[in-house]
Amino acid sequence: MHTEVKRILIVDDSPKDVELAIAALSEKNLANEVVVAEDGEEALDYLYKRGKFVNENGSPAVILLDIKMPKMNGIEVLKHIRSDPKFKFIPVIMVTSSLEERDLVESYKLGANSYVVKPVDIIQFIDAIKVLGQYWAIINQPPPERM
Repeated sequence: MHTEVKRILIVDDSPKDVELAIAALSEKNLANEVVVAEDGEEALDYLYKRGKFVNENGSPAVILLDIKMPKMNGIEVLKHIRSDPKFKFIPVIMVTSSLEERDLVESYKLGANSYVVKPVDIIQFIDAIKVLGQYWAIINQPPPERM
């Protein structure tokens, strides 16, 4: 049985954090391709295959979603994702600098699978992304998409 290697969608407006996340994932030799959306609207364009993502196939294995972004924040993106039956089983990991309790509570209320506060230390950040990527993209067994 051939299993398709799904993409990892990183939604973050910080080029530095995106670069570090991609470096961390590649250090783990994950075969998953990484797609980057720079804001919430672009993330939804990717999921709904609009705009520059019109030719994309399938859904991502996991979404690493920042909260504080321009145009549409991560909480709003999560609401959209969890309100659409096509996306309800995609693991969404909030990876954010927000220590605000309301963001944490709201993320879980809306169906986030995990909430990770970005460490200030670069080494800790890279280690956290390695673990997240390996677990959610490789080890975790999601339900079939046809559910």
